[in-house]
Amino acid sequence: MGYQKILVALDRSSQSEIVFDSALEIAKEFGAALMVFHCLPIETPAMTPYANLYGEELINFAQAIHQRLEEETQQVQQWLRKCSQKAIEREVSTELDYKVGDAGPWICEMASNWGADLIVLGRRGRRGLAEMFLGSVSNYVIHHASCSVLVVQGGSA
Repeated sequence: MGYQKILVALDRSSQSEIVFDSALEIAKEFGAALMVFHCLPIETPAMTPYANLYGEELINFAQAIHQRLEEETQQVQQWLRKCSQKAIEREVSTELDYKVGDAGPWICEMASNWGADLIVLGRRGRRGLAEMFLGSVSNYVIHHASCSVLVVQGGSA
């Protein structure tokens, strides 16, 4: 049994290149298509100057969030295109996509909708309280994905 569609979920950490290279190698070996996927986290600028959100301050806050999301989106699109180009150079059929929100559910949904038979993602190595409070995307995906999952081990975050 081989893989036909592999979704690689990248998070722009230092480990992403290792995760991507692992997925690319598997895709090349099996002649599989590759979906390069990233999820932009929902983050807001420091809220201290916006303690009293009303009127013009609320508008400024919304504009700051929108501007930051626009900048992040452009950076992500460029980064994903570079990854895609690297795969195309290795003669691997590649698609790319990104979403904004909680990574775990999005990865599972994208894999299911695209018909992936393997998800490749990294692990930051959080343990104990850090994992409890910050969550674990890889743990979520392992328990909710409708296909096989390969977790590429990494260093501590």
